[in-house]
Amino acid sequence: MAASVGSEDGDVGFQIAPMVDVVFVLLLFFMASAGSQVAERELNINLPSGRGAASLASGPPPAPIIIDVDQEGVISLNEQTYDSLDSKDLPQLRAWLKETIDRFGDKDPVIIRPSPEANHGRIMEILNAAAAAGVQNLTFN
Repeated sequence: MAASVGSEDGDVGFQIAPMVDVVFVLLLFFMASAGSQVAERELNINLPSGRGAASLASGPPPAPIIIDVDQEGVISLNEQTYDSLDSKDLPQLRAWLKETIDRFGDKDPVIIRPSPEANHGRIMEILNAAAAAGVQNLTFN
Protein backbone atom coordinates (compact mmCIF):
# COMPACT_ATOMS: atom_id res chain seq x y z
CA MET A 1 0.00 0.00 0.00
CA ALA A 2 1.37 3.38 -0.96
CA ALA A 3 1.70 6.05 1.69
CA SER A 4 -0.26 9.16 0.98
CA VAL A 5 0.99 12.63 1.67
CA GLY A 6 -1.47 13.38 4.42
CA SER A 7 -1.14 10.14 6.31
CA GLU A 8 -0.02 9.85 9.88
CA ASP A 9 3.06 7.87 9.02
CA GLY A 10 4.62 10.53 6.73
CA ASP A 11 3.15 13.74 8.26
CA VAL A 12 5.74 15.50 10.36
CA GLY A 13 3.29 18.11 11.66
CA PHE A 14 4.02 21.48 13.15
CA GLN A 15 7.54 21.66 14.58
CA ILE A 16 8.13 24.12 17.41
CA ALA A 17 11.96 23.96 17.54
CA PRO A 18 12.57 26.08 14.39
CA MET A 19 10.03 28.64 15.60
CA VAL A 20 11.81 28.95 18.96
CA ASP A 21 15.08 29.43 17.09
CA VAL A 22 13.54 32.26 15.03
CA VAL A 23 12.18 33.91 18.19
CA PHE A 24 15.63 33.74 19.83
CA VAL A 25 17.31 35.22 16.75
CA LEU A 26 14.78 38.08 16.66
CA LEU A 27 15.23 38.65 20.40
CA LEU A 28 19.01 38.76 19.96
CA PHE A 29 18.66 41.21 17.04
CA PHE A 30 16.42 43.60 19.00
CA MET A 31 18.65 43.46 22.07
CA ALA A 32 21.74 44.26 19.98
CA SER A 33 20.06 47.14 18.16
CA ALA A 34 18.69 48.61 21.40
CA GLY A 35 22.18 48.67 22.92
CA SER A 36 23.62 50.70 20.03
CA GLN A 37 21.19 53.62 20.38
CA VAL A 38 22.82 56.98 21.09
CA ALA A 39 21.70 58.49 24.34
CA GLU A 40 20.61 62.11 24.11
CA ARG A 41 22.68 64.47 26.18
CA GLU A 42 21.62 67.76 27.63
CA LEU A 43 23.49 70.84 26.44
CA ASN A 44 24.29 73.47 29.01
CA ILE A 45 23.29 76.77 27.43
CA ASN A 46 23.22 79.98 29.40
CA LEU A 47 20.49 82.18 28.02
CA PRO A 48 20.50 85.90 28.78
CA SER A 49 18.26 86.91 31.63
CA GLY A 50 15.72 89.66 31.38
CA ARG A 51 13.02 90.05 28.80
CA GLY A 52 14.52 87.74 26.20
CA ALA A 53 15.21 89.13 22.74
CA ALA A 54 13.96 92.58 23.69
CA SER A 55 16.74 93.01 26.24
CA LEU A 56 19.35 92.04 23.65
CA ALA A 57 18.12 94.66 21.19
CA SER A 58 18.10 97.46 23.76
CA GLY A 59 21.86 98.12 23.71
CA PRO A 60 23.77 99.35 20.69
CA PRO A 61 25.89 96.79 18.87
CA PRO A 62 29.63 97.01 19.51
CA ALA A 63 31.44 99.37 17.17
CA PRO A 64 34.72 97.90 15.93
CA ILE A 65 37.99 99.78 16.36
CA ILE A 66 39.86 99.29 13.09
CA ILE A 67 43.65 99.71 13.03
CA ASP A 68 45.12 99.89 9.52
CA VAL A 69 48.79 99.17 8.78
CA ASP A 70 50.17 100.02 5.35
CA GLN A 71 53.17 98.48 3.58
CA GLU A 72 55.61 101.01 5.10
CA GLY A 73 54.35 100.28 8.63
CA VAL A 74 52.34 103.50 9.11
CA ILE A 75 49.57 102.92 11.67
CA SER A 76 46.29 104.72 11.13
CA LEU A 77 43.16 104.65 13.23
CA ASN A 78 40.03 106.60 12.26
CA GLU A 79 42.01 108.15 9.41
CA GLN A 80 44.56 109.57 11.86
CA THR A 81 48.20 108.45 11.92
CA TYR A 82 49.62 107.23 15.23
CA ASP A 83 53.28 106.99 16.25
CA SER A 84 56.33 107.30 14.03
CA LEU A 85 57.95 104.51 12.09
CA ASP A 86 60.87 104.47 14.54
CA SER A 87 58.63 103.98 17.58
CA LYS A 88 58.61 100.38 18.78
CA ASP A 89 56.46 100.83 21.91
CA LEU A 90 53.71 102.80 20.11
CA PRO A 91 52.88 105.09 23.08
CA GLN A 92 50.24 107.13 21.21
CA LEU A 93 48.31 104.06 20.03
CA ARG A 94 48.62 102.43 23.45
CA ALA A 95 47.35 105.58 25.22
CA TRP A 96 44.41 105.93 22.82
CA LEU A 97 43.40 102.27 23.26
CA LYS A 98 43.77 102.49 27.05
CA GLU A 99 41.65 105.65 27.21
CA THR A 100 38.97 104.10 25.00
CA ILE A 101 38.82 100.92 27.08
CA ASP A 102 38.69 102.89 30.32
CA ARG A 103 35.89 105.08 29.00
CA PHE A 104 33.72 102.60 27.08
CA GLY A 105 34.82 99.18 28.33
CA ASP A 106 36.30 96.33 26.35
CA LYS A 107 33.10 95.31 24.52
CA ASP A 108 34.16 96.89 21.23
CA PRO A 109 36.29 94.57 19.12
CA VAL A 110 39.68 95.74 17.87
CA ILE A 111 40.33 94.73 14.26
CA ILE A 112 43.84 94.91 12.81
CA ARG A 113 43.85 95.29 9.01
CA PRO A 114 47.44 94.97 7.81
CA SER A 115 48.48 95.44 4.22
CA PRO A 116 49.66 92.18 2.64
CA GLU A 117 53.11 93.74 2.30
CA ALA A 118 53.22 95.02 5.92
CA ASN A 119 56.16 94.05 8.09
CA HIS A 120 55.21 91.32 10.55
CA GLY A 121 57.39 92.92 13.21
CA ARG A 122 55.23 96.04 13.06
CA ILE A 123 52.11 93.93 13.53
CA MET A 124 53.71 92.33 16.58
CA GLU A 125 54.37 95.82 17.98
CA ILE A 126 50.65 96.63 17.54
CA LEU A 127 49.71 93.40 19.29
CA ASN A 128 52.03 94.22 22.18
CA ALA A 129 50.57 97.74 22.47
CA ALA A 130 47.03 96.32 22.45
CA ALA A 131 47.92 93.80 25.14
CA ALA A 132 49.52 96.54 27.27
CA ALA A 133 46.36 98.66 26.89
CA GLY A 134 44.18 95.74 28.09
CA VAL A 135 42.45 94.83 24.83
CA GLN A 136 40.56 91.54 25.24
CA ASN A 137 38.64 91.29 21.95
CA LEU A 138 41.12 91.42 19.04
CA THR A 139 41.02 89.96 15.55
CA PHE A 140 42.57 90.30 12.10
CA ASN A 141 40.82 91.21 8.91
